[in-house]
Amino acid sequence: MRIPTKVRRFFRSRHFRTLLKVGAAGCLLGLLVFAVAWWRICAGDSCPSADALEEYVPRQTSKVYAADGRLIGELGLERRTIIRVTELPQSVRDAFLLTEDKRFYSHNGIDFIRVVGAAIRNVRSLSFSEGFSTITMQLARNVFPERLSREKTLTRKLKEMKVARRIERQFDKDRIFELYLNQIAFGNGAHGIETAARRYFGKSARELNVAEAALLAGLPKAPTRYDPHRYPDRAIQRRNVILELLHENGALDDAHTSLAKAWPLQLARGGTGSADVAPYFVEMVRQQLQQRFGSALYAEGFEIHTTLDLDLQIAAERGLEAQLRNIEAGQAGTFEHASYEQYLARAGQNDDATAPNSPYLQGAFVAIEPRTGAVRALIGGRDFNDSKFNRATQALRQPGSTFKPIVYATALRFGKPASHVLDDEPLTMMQMDGTEWAPQNYDLTFQGPMPLRRALYLSRNLPAIRLGMEVGEANVVEMARRFGISSPILPVPAIHIGAADVYPIEMVNAYSVFANLGWRARPNTITRVLNSRGQIVWQPEPATETVLSLEEAWLMTDMLRDVIRRGTAHNAVWGAGFHLPAGGKTGTTNGYADVWFIGFTADLVTGVWMGFDRPVRIMDNAQGGRLAAPAWTAFMLEAYRRKPAPTEWPRPRTLIPLAVDGPTGLRRGLCGADRAAVEWFIPGTEPTDICLPGLTARQHRVPQR
Repeated sequence: MRIPTKVRRFFRSRHFRTLLKVGAAGCLLGLLVFAVAWWRICAGDSCPSADALEEYVPRQTSKVYAADGRLIGELGLERRTIIRVTELPQSVRDAFLLTEDKRFYSHNGIDFIRVVGAAIRNVRSLSFSEGFSTITMQLARNVFPERLSREKTLTRKLKEMKVARRIERQFDKDRIFELYLNQIAFGNGAHGIETAARRYFGKSARELNVAEAALLAGLPKAPTRYDPHRYPDRAIQRRNVILELLHENGALDDAHTSLAKAWPLQLARGGTGSADVAPYFVEMVRQQLQQRFGSALYAEGFEIHTTLDLDLQIAAERGLEAQLRNIEAGQAGTFEHASYEQYLARAGQNDDATAPNSPYLQGAFVAIEPRTGAVRALIGGRDFNDSKFNRATQALRQPGSTFKPIVYATALRFGKPASHVLDDEPLTMMQMDGTEWAPQNYDLTFQGPMPLRRALYLSRNLPAIRLGMEVGEANVVEMARRFGISSPILPVPAIHIGAADVYPIEMVNAYSVFANLGWRARPNTITRVLNSRGQIVWQPEPATETVLSLEEAWLMTDMLRDVIRRGTAHNAVWGAGFHLPAGGKTGTTNGYADVWFIGFTADLVTGVWMGFDRPVRIMDNAQGGRLAAPAWTAFMLEAYRRKPAPTEWPRPRTLIPLAVDGPTGLRRGLCGADRAAVEWFIPGTEPTDICLPGLTARQHRVPQR
């Protein structure tokens, strides 16, 4: 092609030569300015030192494991699990290299070919729309976010390039690539390739196929935009672009490219590769460890082994929720409140999940291994996302009649035998505020004199109040402290029927005294904590306390077994098919605002509470035996389908069997055989008087002339 004469004249002209000189001078000046800027950009301490990477370990989540080693949760600001680059399939490495920095292994931290290309495109668009960050540069700004901001300025870019060059001089390429893959964010709280693989696909990064690797490689550019859960079409489109990139660069042949593009999007259920179960239990563990380890808990990758039995936890959740739904459906009587499902449909999730009040019927559940105090299952509410308030450990609720065994245990300690007669008759007394108090039984009837054993398994209020007054309120309070109750208890008669607020976990654990025949272990949730190097950094020591003598504890356990054999829990437990050796106590508070059942075997103590966060009547005639006990029974039936049957409690040889007259509690004597019963006595507490025919219990207690 012939060059026009005017063009040839221009290139030969003085103007062109001047323009060349100006351009060359400009280039030289630009290079000089760049050189000075490069030399001065990190003067002093204005740039982070690459030396920090020598000991750098990315933040890792602390992982929480159940007793059998299954993962139940993670604690951390950034969910991350470290993996070595050599453990990753080649397809995973290729996907990230070709997407982010295909000349990574050939440049020295700065890809000048990419810099020139990005500069030309940015000049054309008059913007900084085109980036040229290498993997090393990305690592620099991710590791030092406080020192290298993300603002799009030339100064920041120069600092990033300078730090990248320093990193390249000190570390080999595999180490840099490994740090990068373990550092970057993939959205949905996942940091690092291993956590991302588990979160999105429920598997280790070691097991990813090329389609899954390509999808993950496409996320760091815009994790929200390409979130496969929210925008699956976008994610697949981005994945296929990266697969084509692999194909174009010879990392994938035609057949495998077509197969990978057709691969279905198979995401892990719930968007997480970890279990995230038992949230109230995990949060309880987190709070305990926060006090001990502080912020290190969220960065140093502790391995936390807990007492949780995952199978029992699932059984507890199933049993509690099923019974709550039965109550809301009216199967236990007329239920006039909005159900949990109606609340969710009408109002959605609670705006303040930390608030202690929700408007629907709530429940709490605690299962403890009595010999060790190990918490095997714990439920603090129906919906952790809606309300994180833990009703098992944080709520203060009146225990109702579940407190009575502490009163009766105090009486045994003071020499009252199980045959001791109590009056179930009206009682009126003056309260501290000057008002009269006339307590009632739940059925508003009175049955007259009855032995201590019968009064307990029928849960009569008036006998319990009289018994507590006989032994003294201060002594009952002191016994409650020995049983592990830490909440304030005023020494007034109302405490004998459960008027003082308690924490459910403490009330449940108190029954360990009966299961263990006299002693209790402090509740515990953590067996050991290991650091990232596998060293034990904390192993809690068990704490136990003797509360009752062997004889006292066996008598209490035997009386509490009567609650199930023939008392207020008979229909819900024995009648529902649970016939293993067990004891327990129902509980209902004044106004039917709280219902309880706490039961135990020799190896499992379990308690259920139900009520509204703001105490209101659940329903008319709400009783712990009707509402709470069925959830306990459902749980225990499922638990002992997996566990060996519990053993019987061996009766102490020191106890003395004696035939007594039931209504009077005296030696049988001349009274009728139809009134006789065999009772067990601690030596020195057996009755000495003989029952005389024709006399009532009260007449026997009045000296005869």
